Amino acid sequence: MRPLNFLTLLICFHSIIRSSDGTHNSTEHDRVLSITATTEEQVNVVKNISSHNQTVLWQPVSPNFIKIKTQVHLYVHSGSVKHVTDLLHKHKITYSVLLENTQDLIEQQTRNETTDPRSGAVNNERYFSLEDIYFWMNKTSQEHPDMVKIIFIGSSFEKRPLFVMKLSGKRPAVDKAMWMDCGIHAREWISPAFCLYFIRYALEYYNQYSDITTMLNKMDIYILPVLNPDGYKYTWTTNRMWRKNRSVREENDYCTGVDLNRNFNANWCTEGASSYPCSEIYCGQYPESEPEVEAVAKFLRSNKDTVKLYFSIHSYSQMLLFPYSYTFDLAQNHAELLELANEAASKIRRFYGKQYKVGAGAKTIYLAPGGSDDWAYDQGIKYSFTLELQDQGKYGFLLPPNMISSACNDALLAVKSIALRALQKIP
Repeated sequence: MRPLNFLTLLICFHSIIRSSDGTHNSTEHDRVLSITATTEEQVNVVKNISSHNQTVLWQPVSPNFIKIKTQVHLYVHSGSVKHVTDLLHKHKITYSVLLENTQDLIEQQTRNETTDPRSGAVNNERYFSLEDIYFWMNKTSQEHPDMVKIIFIGSSFEKRPLFVMKLSGKRPAVDKAMWMDCGIHAREWISPAFCLYFIRYALEYYNQYSDITTMLNKMDIYILPVLNPDGYKYTWTTNRMWRKNRSVREENDYCTGVDLNRNFNANWCTEGASSYPCSEIYCGQYPESEPEVEAVAKFLRSNKDTVKLYFSIHSYSQMLLFPYSYTFDLAQNHAELLELANEAASKIRRFYGKQYKVGAGAKTIYLAPGGSDDWAYDQGIKYSFTLELQDQGKYGFLLPPNMISSACNDALLAVKSIALRALQKIP
């Protein structure tokens, strides 16, 4: 017995020493690395690393987009940190650590998950779980029955409801409308946060501030706070880095989910999307194969005579984008879209000091067919924009709760600027 007890104590003591050692602990946390390859050989190594080794590409979204001097943001699970960094050292590939311990940030974001939104005013410095979002939407519609209507447009793959909030001014019916969707990619939590932020702003300051009053008096505003509820729920319960929806087509499918922003019928599944189900940019089995996309497309088709403006809210990288993303060809009114985006970016820079990149999607980032903004544009909605919110990579998809207001202020200013200018142009 004595030798066994001594051995047990020795193991326990050794474990304590190991857990208190900084070097050992650093490999026990998930990390985010910023990697830059400077040769084709290094590019191939980084592509290989980001395709395996328990990693998740943050930027760019697919290994296919990694090129020489492309800044790669790579989420690395704890068990692979040493292996990945050893490979980078071996091939002399430059990298830095963006986030040392992602778990701390995730805990910050989910700390208030169970906070009852009935307990007080909505807090702009916390993220809402899906259940809290649904509750808040219902509560808000009951408190503002003269300005808010909830519209059920369909269900997700896992049968969660897709609720659109219709905001209207206190005036007779109008013939113009604006659409905004958030949360098409599950891990982009700042996106649904902005949709709620915008709704609160509109209801609180209608008939107080001229900008939002003008918008609501001249058009209805349709807002879908969570386009991908299944994926969003999954990021809260299982995998914070999940991007796609949660659809499964066959019992023996070994990969789950479709990138909903590659599933619209806009040059579907061409270069910039993937037909491989395990890819983060998997386009699905056919255009609108996903019930979430089908519901949005059906609603917009039935309202395309009135919807004149389209906004899709994403993160991250601080960009104001517009069609096209599925081709390098310029949109018919490219100059007009560029003017509106530049004006909005200039205002953000002047008021908040943030830099936002502006341009057509394909030329500004990379080819991305099947996107909602291009599809909306081709339906005749000529003022179609995608906003990539804060930040530029320090926190990425794990933007801390105390930065929600800052990110939302940027987006609010951009949406108001573009919408008010577009309203002057729309007959």
